[in-house]
Amino acid sequence: MSRLVSKEYALPFALITSLFFLWGFARSILDVLNKHFQEFLSISISESALVQGTTYLGYFLMAIPAGLIISRGGYRRGIVGGLALFAVGAFLFIPAESARSFQMFLGALFLIGCGLAMLETSANPFATELGDPQTAPSRLNLAQAFNGLGCILGPVIVGGFLFSSRDAHIALPYSLMGAGVIIIAILFLRAPLPAIGDNVGASNAKSEKKSPGKTLLALLSSRHFMAGWGALFSYEIAEISINSLFINYATADGGFSRQGASIFLSFGGLALFMLARVAGSYVMKYIAASKVLTFCSASAALCALTVALNIGTVSTGALLGCYAFEAIIFPTIFALTIIEAQGEVKFASSLLMMTPIGGAVGTLLMGLIAEKVSLSTSFLVPAIAFTPVLFYSLALARRGKSSAK
Repeated sequence: MSRLVSKEYALPFALITSLFFLWGFARSILDVLNKHFQEFLSISISESALVQGTTYLGYFLMAIPAGLIISRGGYRRGIVGGLALFAVGAFLFIPAESARSFQMFLGALFLIGCGLAMLETSANPFATELGDPQTAPSRLNLAQAFNGLGCILGPVIVGGFLFSSRDAHIALPYSLMGAGVIIIAILFLRAPLPAIGDNVGASNAKSEKKSPGKTLLALLSSRHFMAGWGALFSYEIAEISINSLFINYATADGGFSRQGASIFLSFGGLALFMLARVAGSYVMKYIAASKVLTFCSASAALCALTVALNIGTVSTGALLGCYAFEAIIFPTIFALTIIEAQGEVKFASSLLMMTPIGGAVGTLLMGLIAEKVSLSTSFLVPAIAFTPVLFYSLALARRGKSSAK
């Protein structure tokens, strides 16, 4: 059995996984901000959806420029650049809070989204390349488990701080994150990162270097790559929208206080999310990734539908089930799709990192349905969004069987 991480890449892999923790922490705080801004700035659920919408718009607009940067300058430049953008956005929370300006907060979150896009565009493919391509899905799921740890700590730390007092200052945790990110950027400037190329799928790649335009056209013309892109986009609709309205659902239909809901999100949903990614990394050593993906996407859709039916504690338990079953979906699809990049992993990664904009769409739809109908009914959005992922996994399984003949 191949090692998940080659021995010579153990240290770089450890450094990269620290970034997975960072953006897990940062993205999970958005779910706390969504509820906090509804009260702090007296805005509606659909208006607060702009918290996610603006952040993931940064992902969408920055993804391709990030791919060009790391294609020309390498992973280190992409990582340091992403950390710098994140720090600037975090420090902008200070004047935004002083002015009590939702627009300034959104501007800061847009910059943070741009920074996170650069980090994810760099770190996700880098993790897939640190070993045998056949173990890439398991390796990326392992790295993404540290993302889950960041997701757990974000709501409980920042949510506990914000919801403990009406006078809590949101600028404080973001300023601390900004200072921490600067330190991490300095470490990456000095860290010995290997100058590895686009190994995943490179065996079928042409030796000459393509222009960005030709690379984009080739990827857009790849049926399998675009199927993976569509599955990721649909998954992001489901995952991000569930996170965004978790605290609203827990306080309205689940009977939790605001602080209790943030703790429930951390040690309930997001803890299951992290543990499921670790388990998924292990299971996919023995069971084909497409089969695991089929089971998990079908189960996640069923759980979201159960939440929408609003049957008391059963629905609350199903909400936790969404986190357990959705955990392996993103890293598994990413790793399987990046194989179709034909040696253009860095640019392909930038296209895949445009997909979180789906979360903005899902959050807005859920917010509108929650206001017009009910919070529980809004979970029909993720229930439907998990379905294309199921179709994608079934297509992968059929493709695997046909190639084995």
